[in-house]
Amino acid sequence: MADHIKITKAEGTWSVRAGGAVLGETTNALKLTEGDYPPVIYFPRGDIAMAFLDSSDKTTHCPHKGDASYFSVVTKSRTLNDAVWSYENPNDAVAAIKDHLAFYPIDEITVEQI
Repeated sequence: MADHIKITKAEGTWSVRAGGAVLGETTNALKLTEGDYPPVIYFPRGDIAMAFLDSSDKTTHCPHKGDASYFSVVTKSRTLNDAVWSYENPNDAVAAIKDHLAFYPIDEITVEQI
């Protein structure tokens, strides 16, 4: 793994909400820290209500993690474009985040330990 990336179990129970709806709750979240960036919580896909997410055409590439796919969150009042990402086939060094989703920390999305 790149020296500046660390993946650990995120202790406790974590939830993610958008537009007043709970999108998921888990005790199996992962915390990824990368350099000076704030930690990112990755939720197991099986613990997220995928009915609220629509696949996006957006993709990005990270030399350390691989290619990311994106999803938009559909709420009652609006669509939050490209607000969620996932590494479907991450690089071996970060294989733990496969089948996990991360959410951008925007005003309409709340990721918190409960």
